[in-house]
Amino acid sequence: MDQIEEKIQIPSGFPLPELTIDAQGKVTSANVHIGEVFIYEGILGTDIFALTGFKGAEFRENAETGRYVHLERNYKSFRIYSYRMDPEKEEWTLLFRDDTSLEELKTKYNSERPCMAKIQIDNYDELIEAVRDAGGSDLSARIDRIVRDWAEDMKASVSRVKNNRYNIWLTQKYMDDERFRKFDLLDEVRKLETNADFPASLSIGVGAGGEDLEETEGYADAALQLALGRGGDQAVIKRINDISYFGGKLQTVEKSNKGKSRIVGHALTQLILQAPKIFIMGHVHSDMDSFGATLGIARLCMVNGKKPYIVIEDPNESLETLFNLAKDTEKYGFINCDKATDLCTEDSLVIVVDTHKKDIVQCPELLGISRKVVVIDHHRKADKGIEDPELIYMESYASSACEMVTEILQFMLQKKKQMEKIEAEALMAGIMVDSSFFSVRAGVRTFEAAAWLRRQGADPTEVKRFFQEDWENVKIKSKALLDADILNHGIAMASLPGERGDAQLLCAQLADRLLSLKGVRASFACGRDSEQRTVISARSLGAVNVQVIMEKLGGGGHLTNAAAQVSIPVEEALEKIRILTEETIK
Repeated sequence: MDQIEEKIQIPSGFPLPELTIDAQGKVTSANVHIGEVFIYEGILGTDIFALTGFKGAEFRENAETGRYVHLERNYKSFRIYSYRMDPEKEEWTLLFRDDTSLEELKTKYNSERPCMAKIQIDNYDELIEAVRDAGGSDLSARIDRIVRDWAEDMKASVSRVKNNRYNIWLTQKYMDDERFRKFDLLDEVRKLETNADFPASLSIGVGAGGEDLEETEGYADAALQLALGRGGDQAVIKRINDISYFGGKLQTVEKSNKGKSRIVGHALTQLILQAPKIFIMGHVHSDMDSFGATLGIARLCMVNGKKPYIVIEDPNESLETLFNLAKDTEKYGFINCDKATDLCTEDSLVIVVDTHKKDIVQCPELLGISRKVVVIDHHRKADKGIEDPELIYMESYASSACEMVTEILQFMLQKKKQMEKIEAEALMAGIMVDSSFFSVRAGVRTFEAAAWLRRQGADPTEVKRFFQEDWENVKIKSKALLDADILNHGIAMASLPGERGDAQLLCAQLADRLLSLKGVRASFACGRDSEQRTVISARSLGAVNVQVIMEKLGGGGHLTNAAAQVSIPVEEALEKIRILTEETIK
């Protein structure tokens, strides 16, 4: 140390650790206090960039802006300020300020900030009714004990505000621990023996980081609504600009009561009757479900004496046969987005089907023009949904938007066969596609909807024509299947060669085919479309939540059926999926 002190320069008036570096980051001088930061001899000549991990550009920029970088060293926290003593020389002086006490205070403050958790027992009435004869009250008591033990472990305040609802206040420290455990409370409740045909589950909404208790509780309410809208059996944490999801391992339980469909149908009919103009649209790159649902809603408008506009931009190849048949009838007002924008006013009614995300509808501009928007969707709720709709009907248990629209029409059409044959067949086609021909998420109500459409004139043989494949496409998918990879944990991945306008359809079909292979639990198919996007289709048998994986890539869907579109190359997308899948399974 004496040898160093002979060489170092000691600027007067600075009791803080300080050193000077040249343009290459070599330490040229240091004061006696630098030992508080770097506890070893030989600091002179050391590369400060290698020692701290910071780059020269950061020090140069901070010298101009007055900002600082943060360094953790020797169990202490330092702010490093940089400045130039001589503008003519390419050297910088670094000043180290010990902020350990401040950082400890910040950590303590953040760890003790209040969070609120709102917990709801999913399908409580149906669950208790189903197990009443086998001890329903006992099940409620067991769930109550699990929730209270969970709260006690986190030293939280818990209040049971309803039979199926709890409000819990806890601190950020314990919530961070729970994030690490991924809310194992969900698994504990799911394992309870119920003697019902579906398991018990919870929906948890957590609010954190609010400016005050009221804002924090508002975040908790929004998070709980997201958890419920996504099908339950999951926890959602909401901060001001951040939302995290945990759980979601169960399929949504189908409700046997169709009363909500009737109520929505009557409310929608009133809005249709009052609207001067009506615009119906689905999501971009419209598929069978989206298009079939628009025709079904158009029929509801027409039986009420209204002529709606259907907004659709360049339907893809998978819809070519069905779209051309509908267009040739000249009974539907198909228009593009530009035309719709010119015609729409704030009093117009905009009905959105098969999506609730404002950024992927056929014409987002309509949402900013009209004051009256209706949403009908079967996807699990996302955080970037259409804001403040006049009427919203979302049921994640439904197989498809076409199933939901069909149920509305069952109540609203007064006469037999009030539908056009093509409308009934389009709705049936949408149900068949999204349920993978009645094999995925197909409940009793799905078959009842299909049976009603059959009575309305839908011919399954005619519907099958909509799904006929080109021989070239069959060869492409066969080649992709041969080159597919089957990874650990039963994950299958495949990609289409080249760029194709119908890549979205082929990827969906390829993912379905991969899932039919023995030992495969989840499948992912990627391809490049004609607009230079990589489209991804994901399928699962239920053990792997593909919705969560696709959401991390900007997409969404259901636990067993999801999709996304990204701008990165196919190979890079497959690698990201591989990493995300491994994280999810762990």
